[in-house]
This record gives sequence, structure tokens and C-alpha cells, in this order.
Amino acid sequence: MGGYLPAMDVVSLGKAGLQGWRAKLADAVAGPIARRSRVDADQVQAVVGGVFFVLSVVYVVGTVRRMAGQG
Repeated sequence: MGGYLPAMDVVSLGKAGLQGWRAKLADAVAGPIARRSRVDADQVQAVVGGVFFVLSVVYVVGTVRRMAGQG
């Protein structure tokens, strides 16, 4: 084993950050989008989670840049 954890699949990784209102939003949009497309509701939730993750990274990077520019 070597102390490594098993890798997460992409859907689990995308859904990992869905907590609180983000999870409620993902649940609300997953069903209707899945019915109108060829993807599973879990995949839609994973995409929503991924979008929130990217937005968080962009926010943090922007904040760090602004803080670095002030110093």
C-alpha cells in the first residue's frame, strides 16, 4: 500500500465541495438538466461543484495578488 489513499473518481471529486447552499443549488439544477441531456444527475452535480471550486480559486488568487501589490 505505501500509505497512499485510493484515488477519487472525477464525479466524487466534483461533488466533494458541495456543502450547504451550493449542494441545494446543485440538487435543484441536476434533475432538470439531466432529463434534458445525456448526462447523469451526479455528473451535473460534479460540474456545479467544479465550477464553484474554480471560482473559489480565482477569488483567492485575486485576493493574494491584491495583498501582494499593497506590500
